[in-house]
Amino acid sequence: MPSPYRAIFATPGTLGFSAAGLLGRMPLSMMGIGIMTMVSELTGRYGLAGTLTATLALSAAVLGPQISRLVDRHGQRRVLRPATLIALFAVTGLLICAQQGAPDWTLFVFTAMGGCVPSVGAMTRARWAAIYQGRPRELHTAYSFESIVDEVCFIFGPIISIGLSTMWFPEAGPLLAAGFLAVGVWWLTAQRSTEPKPHPAEHHTGGSALRSPGLQVLVAAFVATGAIFGAVDVVTVAYAEEVGSKAAASWVLAVYALGSCLAGAVFGLLHLKGDPSRRWLLGICAMAVSMIPLQLAGSLPFLAVALFVAGLAIAPTMVTTMALVEAHVPRSKLTEGMSWTSTGLAVGVALGSSAAGWVVDAHGAAAGYAVPGVSGVFAALVAFLGYRRLRRPVPTREGQREQDREQAEHSGDRTEHVA
Repeated sequence: MPSPYRAIFATPGTLGFSAAGLLGRMPLSMMGIGIMTMVSELTGRYGLAGTLTATLALSAAVLGPQISRLVDRHGQRRVLRPATLIALFAVTGLLICAQQGAPDWTLFVFTAMGGCVPSVGAMTRARWAAIYQGRPRELHTAYSFESIVDEVCFIFGPIISIGLSTMWFPEAGPLLAAGFLAVGVWWLTAQRSTEPKPHPAEHHTGGSALRSPGLQVLVAAFVATGAIFGAVDVVTVAYAEEVGSKAAASWVLAVYALGSCLAGAVFGLLHLKGDPSRRWLLGICAMAVSMIPLQLAGSLPFLAVALFVAGLAIAPTMVTTMALVEAHVPRSKLTEGMSWTSTGLAVGVALGSSAAGWVVDAHGAAAGYAVPGVSGVFAALVAFLGYRRLRRPVPTREGQREQDREQAEHSGDRTEHVA
């Protein structure tokens, strides 16, 4: 492991919560694609499969920030375990109803309940932010590592989920994803030494973290980029089936994630200076441009190469986004702020996967790649229109009060230490 990455793990407990976070995040890449594969295998209806995936993403978009807000107030352990139990119950009900051929509405009910899945990535990033507060270089490397973990999940998650559901039994992918969630969350919340301290209710005046203009821009852009991800997943599975190798979709999607993983690893080694908002704008535009070659896909090898190149822009953009969230959101709402970006992605995934599913049913898989293409254009438009809001963080009165309070507490800690 290169020295900057080795250095961030010098703090005790960091390796443990990172490993738990890896397991807890596997459902992020397995559950949606697993439900889509399961339903398409059982019914052959890509429209229904895409809409169920969209329902899961929309439910997570509604419930995720609320769970994270409770975490900021009460701590990770007290909130994540009950939320995970609800999610596990929902997944169990969904699998039973799908296997028994229950009415469609039952699938939607349990899928909507499954949105209680916690944003484990936000929880681990919040731990890094607490450990390396005021040390931007180490935090940049830590966020880059988290992006690598995300992409490792997206490299292996679809392979495992699609592979199990197509070669073993349809429900196998979502079932294993639920197992990863249970183990990961319980292991993470058992590690109390690195858990960020909760912020009492009096620190949460001023409403939601989403009131920050900068965060609004980031979330809006992530809705469009999420639509790219959701549409690419659905259309790639359908395209692979059209050419006679549905299981190969998992490998093609893994190549997409591999490109992002490699870019994230290199990005974490860099000591970058300058305006992060400009890097973010360039990253969003690169993601949009990378959707153009997908419109020309004529074979799985060509598609894999095009997706690998497209993946190179993802991780650096995500890392920069986390840095911008920290700059625009008060620390007492940091977990919620990070979850709002995940919410934007979830909403986008919902819209993109649903739209792509219906386009595939109506016009075929090749036509479906128009959905991520259009989504990329919208992402670039949002980034250009909102760029000025990101140029300079403007702290709210609440944020300024909190910064002053934290500085005073930090000064007090140093005085006690000297004494």
